Amino acid sequence: MPQIKALSDTLRSVAAPGMTPKALRAAVREKHPDATKKDIVRAAFYALTEEHSKDLACLAELHGFALVERVSEDERTIKVDGHKKKRRQKPVEAAPVEAVQAAS
Repeated sequence: MPQIKALSDTLRSVAAPGMTPKALRAAVREKHPDATKKDIVRAAFYALTEEHSKDLACLAELHGFALVERVSEDERTIKVDGHKKKRRQKPVEAAPVEAVQAAS
């Protein structure tokens, strides 16, 4: 498994405006063939948060890549349906007082 720092440096060197995530992953895998998609996404976040860069276009490209790839992994989340409404029970009508007294 490649080091995240090495992947981060590679991402910074190959990222260019307008690159698709697939092209960016392919460019990184040319230099690091054993890098997984998850490693590349983590390296992109590392490049954004830990390393400082003057190239704003590169940072914007890495930011977009990291978010798009992270969202595709998070689509496996559980979908929660809305709550079901309880059926309302009809209120029990009180028996007339005369009927209760007559029964006694």
